[in-house]
Amino acid sequence: MESYYDPEDLARFGEVGEHKPELYEAFNRWYGDTMAEGALSKKTKALIAMAVAHAVQCPYCIDAWAVGARNAGSSMDEITEALHVASAIRGGATLVHGVQAINAMERD
Repeated sequence: MESYYDPEDLARFGEVGEHKPELYEAFNRWYGDTMAEGALSKKTKALIAMAVAHAVQCPYCIDAWAVGARNAGSSMDEITEALHVASAIRGGATLVHGVQAINAMERD
């Protein structure tokens, strides 16, 4: 079965900046500064990025940050726990939005 997602497209990310290079370069500077060692270690940031990638369901980000977390020294136990944290937050967000359904039912 064909898939919309092609892992080889990740290598083409730079093409996004061809028509507005100044914006793409600004994004890359900001991204690099954000992911640099700071109050949080690169390993912690890679685990956060990997978990968020799963929560927002970006297959390109998942590929990049699963490897990034591994390369930053994360163990499978750490990666798995980070995935469960992302799942718990996403699940909790789904449940808490149930209040919206309750509100709608009570209005009508």
